[in-house]
Amino acid sequence: MIKTSLLRGAALIAVAAFSTGAMPAALASQAQAQTADTPPQVPATAEGRIPAGEFVKQANMRTVRISPDGTRLAYLANSGGKQVLVTLNLNDIAAGPKLILAAEEARDSGERTLRGFRWVGNEHIVMTVISREDMAGNLADFRRLIAYDVKDGELIQLAWRDAGFDAGNILHIDHKNGTFLLQRDSTAGSTERYFLPEVVEVDVDTGKYKYVQRTNPVVTNWQADGMGVVRAGYNYDRDTGRQRILYRSGESDNFSTVYNQADATFTESLPAPQVFIPGTDEAFVTSRESGFTKVYRMNMETMNLGEPVFEVPERDVSGVIQSDDGNRVLGYYTFEDGQERAVYTDETLKAVKTALEGVFGKDEAQIVDYSTDLGKVVVFGGGLQRIGGYYIFDTRTGQLDLLDWQFSALKDAPINPMRAETYTASDGTRIEAIITTPRHREGQKNLPVVVLPHGGPFGVKDTVNFGFAAWHQALAEQGYVVIQPNYRGSGGYGKEFEKLGREPGGYGKRMQDDLNDAVAYFSQQGLIDADRACIMGWSYGGFAAARGAQRDADVWQCAIAGAGVYDMPLMNAWDRKNLGRFSEGFQATSDDAEGISPARNAEGEWAPILIVTAKRDARIPMEQAETLVSALRRAGKVEGQDFRYIVQEKGTHNLPYDDVHMQWIDEAYAWLQKYNPAYIPSDGDAAPALISLN
Repeated sequence: MIKTSLLRGAALIAVAAFSTGAMPAALASQAQAQTADTPPQVPATAEGRIPAGEFVKQANMRTVRISPDGTRLAYLANSGGKQVLVTLNLNDIAAGPKLILAAEEARDSGERTLRGFRWVGNEHIVMTVISREDMAGNLADFRRLIAYDVKDGELIQLAWRDAGFDAGNILHIDHKNGTFLLQRDSTAGSTERYFLPEVVEVDVDTGKYKYVQRTNPVVTNWQADGMGVVRAGYNYDRDTGRQRILYRSGESDNFSTVYNQADATFTESLPAPQVFIPGTDEAFVTSRESGFTKVYRMNMETMNLGEPVFEVPERDVSGVIQSDDGNRVLGYYTFEDGQERAVYTDETLKAVKTALEGVFGKDEAQIVDYSTDLGKVVVFGGGLQRIGGYYIFDTRTGQLDLLDWQFSALKDAPINPMRAETYTASDGTRIEAIITTPRHREGQKNLPVVVLPHGGPFGVKDTVNFGFAAWHQALAEQGYVVIQPNYRGSGGYGKEFEKLGREPGGYGKRMQDDLNDAVAYFSQQGLIDADRACIMGWSYGGFAAARGAQRDADVWQCAIAGAGVYDMPLMNAWDRKNLGRFSEGFQATSDDAEGISPARNAEGEWAPILIVTAKRDARIPMEQAETLVSALRRAGKVEGQDFRYIVQEKGTHNLPYDDVHMQWIDEAYAWLQKYNPAYIPSDGDAAPALISLN
């Protein structure tokens, strides 16, 4: 039985009524002129301190998708600490959500994982399922599609016959006819066709299919345009790094190679089509040719870029928002002031967003999904000032109905204040950081700090929002300032900034200095106490934490490292085997792989370090943590004092369940309290009482 806090018929907010034929401009002006009811009031959690573990529980509502006709939702809900896929009939909300299947995390042979879902037509939810199988002693993942018929609950296997490893890449959907184009590996005739996919058209109601595009000896991925015509093919050479694009103008034309290059810096963006412009050989593409990601019109036959059609000064454009049929650009995702935003060029969506921000506040209303006719819009309200939830907006009646809070226990609780602030690193490089301050200690100076470097590391960034893994909020709620530096190599700041992390002396050195420099700068500003600083991270952040403990024990009172890389030569060998020779240098392009490896430098003074590893981590082998712990023991480090080692038996790289995720944050907080307590007598204040949200 799925338990939800679905609020039926609550929070009906008249935002702006407009009929199907109303002008979008009228909607916008009406929203600006009217005084709307306020969103739900902040609960009593504003006064007490929320336990850290509450911030990392599975969301009660996430990844919400609305059917094309706007009558049903599909989304992920929380059931017993695990994610389940459910559907909700918007015409019968009183009946509540209906379970489809559990979204488990595949770890061992025979296990399944739900990796995504989408509507095909109005009566079928197509789910992508990963099946992990034992292939001659090695684990291999097979991808398949299953349709769920919302009328009778039937599950339908889609194009499974003769399917190889991957039969799960949807290229185009025809909602009207209930069909879609599927790229899949095929075993029909010969196993030599593995990883050379074909394209078939699948009937979602029966699972039957017909061939659209046969395999090509150099194509490993296909792309279709908004009309359902396969227009481009791609190939990536694991050893040389060359990326190849084949293109054709129309269905009856032959493919020809238009691009075949490698990027040894890993910082260029492949000029691949985002949206094919109907009736032309042009497409909207993103490119970093000028140093920053911009959107261009490009001739696909010549690969010549026109003038930019959209750009953001000194920042990368994050992506293109396209129409459901894939034929139009509706807007763009931007990154400015530490925040990603959707900027709509479509007048109707622009008007809807303006109307919603009139209710929730600037940047507090995100359009999540919408019906084909824009009659129903799924909205997320919150994320900057409060945690928030999901709403359904009827653009015809102007009603805004609360569907559910994102997190049932937290509801609309206030968020610890976040902001973006830039500091200058010791070599003069400008670094932007996301700062989260404890709401219970507003205005206080010289507070304890946790520096939380993001994973990746390259091309990834932290932003000003609540986030899925809200560790910054969990720790700020306990009294810490949390700093998330977008150190050199991070994404969003252009190609040259990324290269700064990849050049010799970057990884494990200057990137590490950026974290130390954040402590120095914000200490000088009086916000934090440099003598009360710890470092914590997962994946690359786990490496940075361990490297900090090993290299800079004088900077950090403690370190917390999860799922990190600790022996670079060992990791490079793993990458070479599993990702190809070209990608061997992706993780660490350092000229000193041994020197930056904490596991190879276990002697000497270390900051006390908590090490957490996931036994079933498919990205970072558990041997990385085992190697580090063995080295610490050989170096005479005392377990329980100098380090603590935790193996999460059910853990993966994604912290999939409440128990493993809460263990991570609770153990981290306990380690912080041991070596860098949030409240000490000289602070002049005391921790607010913990409150129970059960």
